[in-house]
Amino acid sequence: MRHAFFATSCLAWSAPLLLAIAPPALAQTASVDARVGRLEKEMKAVQRKVFPAGAPIEAEIVRSAAPSISPGSPSSSPISDLTARVGALESQLASITGQVEENSFKLKQLEDSFNKYKAEIEGRLLQPETPPAVKPTAAASVAGDTAPVAAKPAAPKPAPAPATPVVSEARKAAVAAIERPDTGDAPMDAYSYGYRLWDAKYYPEAQAQLKATVDKYGTSPVASRAQNLLGRAYLDEGKPALASVAFYENYQKRPRGDRAPDSLAYLGEALIQLKKPADACKVYAELEQVYGTSLSASLRGMMDKGRTRAKCS
Repeated sequence: MRHAFFATSCLAWSAPLLLAIAPPALAQTASVDARVGRLEKEMKAVQRKVFPAGAPIEAEIVRSAAPSISPGSPSSSPISDLTARVGALESQLASITGQVEENSFKLKQLEDSFNKYKAEIEGRLLQPETPPAVKPTAAASVAGDTAPVAAKPAAPKPAPAPATPVVSEARKAAVAAIERPDTGDAPMDAYSYGYRLWDAKYYPEAQAQLKATVDKYGTSPVASRAQNLLGRAYLDEGKPALASVAFYENYQKRPRGDRAPDSLAYLGEALIQLKKPADACKVYAELEQVYGTSLSASLRGMMDKGRTRAKCS
């Protein structure tokens, strides 16, 4: 009887204590669940920002099974550990979100600056040449007249039509001698023929071929190579303004293409030739930030030399 009474007394005494401990533990669990839910939503928002076409990866963070609590261990320890881990995840997510916003802002600045520059260049290229003003001839005096009579100004001559570049027969024969590849891969064959023309230094012919390749196969992976080589053909011919437009469009439209880093590096070179060192420095900063870990040794050397020439800070 004594033992039964003692057991009943202990149970009656411990029941309120267990009820007092349970609500805080349940509240902590609910708080952690709410934070994990918020983390999942924020991570999806970051993925939509970084991968607008759909995130190619699945979330690697999944809820683990409820940990087993060994007898005698504090019941709040697993919840405290989980809370600390969720806090660390929240801190990392905040850092990633801040970096994404900063990169987006820098890219927007670069786009605005280059679009303004592109419009300026296109305006210069499309501006018609104005013929020089015709000066009136001196007044001619006629014998017997009391006052000189001014001669009528001569009618301005029509502006001559732009001369069509004359291609010599020897050049035509040399271009025709360059073999057109025929491997069955039409996009690659078109690009390869443009490359052969560029390699032989027939720049106008290479530009026409590469333009046609990009227009026809713009969605093919080879378009990144063709657009980049088009910019280089302009640059090698001494036309940095047209080259800069080709390079920037290649990077803007195909940032994951094979030659996107090359186009940014050569865009910096074109801007240096156009005497725009500040814009070149912005391009090199974008190149380092976006492709820094994957840059080849040759592109990195080109970027370092360009920074020195542009006197980037």
